[in-house]
Amino acid sequence: MTASPFTLHSKSTDCAARRGELKTLHGTIQTPIFMPVGTQATVKSVTPENLKEMNAQIILGNTYHLFIRPGQELIRSFGGLHNFMNWDRPILTDSGGFQIFSLKELAKITEEGAAFRSHLDGAKLFLSPEDAIEVQESLGSDIMMCLDTCIPYPATREETIKSTDLTSRWAQRCRKAQNDTGQLLFGIVQGGMHHDLRKAHAEALIDIGFDGYAIGGLSVGEDKAMMQDMTEATIPHLPEDYSRYLMGVGTPEDLVEGVYRGVDMFDCVMPTRNARNGTLFTSTGKVVIKNAKYRDDKRPLDPNCNCYTCRNYSRAYLRHLFQCREILCYHLNTIHNLHYYLHLMAEMREAIEKDSFSTFRNDFYGRLETE
Repeated sequence: MTASPFTLHSKSTDCAARRGELKTLHGTIQTPIFMPVGTQATVKSVTPENLKEMNAQIILGNTYHLFIRPGQELIRSFGGLHNFMNWDRPILTDSGGFQIFSLKELAKITEEGAAFRSHLDGAKLFLSPEDAIEVQESLGSDIMMCLDTCIPYPATREETIKSTDLTSRWAQRCRKAQNDTGQLLFGIVQGGMHHDLRKAHAEALIDIGFDGYAIGGLSVGEDKAMMQDMTEATIPHLPEDYSRYLMGVGTPEDLVEGVYRGVDMFDCVMPTRNARNGTLFTSTGKVVIKNAKYRDDKRPLDPNCNCYTCRNYSRAYLRHLFQCREILCYHLNTIHNLHYYLHLMAEMREAIEKDSFSTFRNDFYGRLETE
C-alpha cells in the first residue's frame, strides 16, 4: 500500500464523522470538504476570485469534456489546467467514466476501453485507462481518478459483477500507466447495490494501492435509503488513514449524512445547477425564487448568510432578475448556493473538532423544519 497523503486529526465518539487534511501539489485540503464542479475548466457563472472569497479549497474538472474541447495538448501548452483557468488551488479531475456512461447509445465499452462519439459533433473517439491517465497528467490535476465503468440502476448481479471486474482491471492499468508527477490517483469502488460486491471491490483496489478511495456508482436512480446503505456498506472496508470520496452526491442533507457515516470529500452539480434554475439553499430550507410571494420581499435571501449576494441584494431583486432571465441572476444565485455549501462543510469540520457532530446534525434538521 502506498504512503497516504491524508492525515486523520480527529473522530467523533458517537458516529463515524472525521476531521482530517489531504496534501496535494497545490495545497492542503481540510476535510470534510465539498468540491464545486468546474466541468469545462470553469465553475459556471462565477470567477476563481469569487471561489476564493467563499473559501473553496478545491474544484473539480472533467477529463471527458476537456479531452473533447479544447483538448489536453492546448491545456498542456499553458502549463496545465491551473494556469489555463487561473486557479492556483487544488483541482480534482474525474476520469470521464460517468460521462461516457451517460452517453449510453453513443458509447461502447470493451476490455480495451470506451469507444464513443463526441456529444458535440459525433466524431468517433476512444478513451482507454492509459489515455485517461495521460490526459489527466497533461491537465496537471492534483487528484486524478481511475477510468471506471459506472453501473446503471437497476442492474442484475451478473451485470454488476462483470462491470465491477472490468473496473478492477482498468484500475490496475491506470496505476501502471501513472508516471511520477506527484499527482495523486484515487481508485473508485463499484459493486452496484450489493454489500458483498462492494466489500470485495474495495479489497481489490486496496491490493492495487491508491492514494485515496472513492465510492462510485451511487446517486444513479436509487432512493436515499439505499444510497446511504451502500455508503455504510463500503466505508468500513476502506482504510481509515486514506481519503474517502463519495462521488456525485448531493443535497445538503446528503452531505450531512455522508459525513455522519465517515465520508471526507463530495462533489455535485446541484448547488450550481439549482442556482441557475432558481432553487436556492438556505439555513432554513429551499427557496424557489420565482415564487410570487417573493415579489416585494425586502429581506436578504438568508438572514443567517454573509455571502456577497445576501449582504447586498433582496429576495425581490433576485426574483426580478430570475423572471427577466438576466445573466446577473445566475451569478448571484451561484455565489450564494456555493457559499452555503462551503459554509455548511466548515460548520461540520468545527462540530467534529468539538466532538458535537450528532448535536449539529440534529440542529441542522431542526432548522429545516422551521421554514
